[in-house]
Amino acid sequence: MKAKLQTEDYEKKVLHTSRPLEVTGSSADALRRRLHLLSSASEAPLRLAEKTLLERIRRESGRQNRNNVTRTEAYRRTYARRPELHWALLAHMVSRNGGWCMTDLQGELLPYLLSEEQRRSVFAFLERANALIFGDAYPQLLLYEESLRQQRPLFHLLPHLGVSLFMRGVWEQFWQERSSPVLTIGLIVNEQHFIEERVVRNPLYRRTVLDTLFFHTQSILQLNQVVFPYHDGRLIRLGGLTLEDFSSKKERIEVGKKLYGLLFGLPSVNQGILRFASGTAHTGSRTDFWPHLFSARRLSPPVPRGELKERLDGCRLRPGALPLYSPRLEEAWEDQPLTPPEPGDWFRKPDVLDYFRTIAPPSSFEMTQAYGAGLGRIELAVLAGDLFE
Repeated sequence: MKAKLQTEDYEKKVLHTSRPLEVTGSSADALRRRLHLLSSASEAPLRLAEKTLLERIRRESGRQNRNNVTRTEAYRRTYARRPELHWALLAHMVSRNGGWCMTDLQGELLPYLLSEEQRRSVFAFLERANALIFGDAYPQLLLYEESLRQQRPLFHLLPHLGVSLFMRGVWEQFWQERSSPVLTIGLIVNEQHFIEERVVRNPLYRRTVLDTLFFHTQSILQLNQVVFPYHDGRLIRLGGLTLEDFSSKKERIEVGKKLYGLLFGLPSVNQGILRFASGTAHTGSRTDFWPHLFSARRLSPPVPRGELKERLDGCRLRPGALPLYSPRLEEAWEDQPLTPPEPGDWFRKPDVLDYFRTIAPPSSFEMTQAYGAGLGRIELAVLAGDLFE
C-alpha cells in the first residue's frame, strides 16, 4: 500500500507540469482533403537523379536494418539530428523494448518456462515486426532529410519506396504545417496498419505465437509491457504502459499515442529519457537500465529447477543473490536475413483520420514497482515448475 501511495503521489507531481500534444481539427480536415486529391493523382516518370536517390536510400536503410541494435541506434541518431521528428525518439525507445524482449528469451528465467522452439518462434515474430517497421519508416525519415537538403518536398517519391499513399499525404501536410504531433500520429497509424496483415494476421505467426496458450499468458511473461527508463536525479525509474491485446490494431495505435504523450507531454520524464537515451548505448541487455539487477555475463551456470532459489525482492536482489543473466543481443541471437515485405498499400478508407486528436499524457504511467513485481511473478512461476506448452 505504501509503494502504491508513493507512486500515485509521484505521478501527481509529474503530471502537474504536463502539456497536451495538440492536433487541431483544421489539420485533420486539411489532411483529409489532401488524401482525397492524392488518391486520383497520377505519377510522373522518375528522373535519373531521383532513381539514384531512391537507390541510395534503399541501400542505407538495408545497411541499418541488420538487427534490433542497429535499428534502434539509427532511430536515435535521426532524432539527434532532427528533433522535430518526435516519432524517431518514440521508435527508439519502443525498439529498445523489442530488443529486451528478444534477449529475455535467452536470459535467466524464460528458458525455464518456454521450450527452445517456442522461444525461437517468439523471436522470429518480434524480429519480423521490428524489421518491417524499420524498413518502411526509416526510408521516410531519410527522404525527409534529403528534402531539407534540397529545400523542396520530395514525398512524391514515397510510393517508389513501397510507402503507403497515406504517408505521402501526412508528410506533405507536415512540410507545410510543421506539426510534430500530426506527423507522429500518422507514423503510429501507418506502422500498425503496415504490420497488421504482414505479421499480426500472418497465419505462421498466428499459429506459432499469437494464438498459442503461452502467448496468452504474456502478462506473466511480461512480453506486453513497454517501459521507458529515465533518470530522475540519481535514480533510473521506469515509465510505461501495458498492451493488453496485441491482436487489436486499435489498441496498439492508442497505446502508441499514449506512449507518445508520456514521452513528450511530461517535461521531466522527457528530459530523463533523453539523458538515458543519449548516455546509454542500446545493447539489448537489461543491464542497460538496471545493472544492479542484471548482468550481461552469466555469473553461474544454469542449474536444475530443483536447485533454484529465490533471488528477487521487488526491484532488488536478496542478500547474497547473483544478478539475473540478461545477454546482449549479439550473444543471444544471430542476425536474420531480410526478406522483402509483402506488397500492397493498406490505406483504403479515410476513417483512420479519427485517430488524429490532441493527446494528453497518460494519468498513470509509473512502472518501476510494477516491473519489479512482474519479474517476481516470472521467478515464482519458474520455482513452481510451470511450463507453458
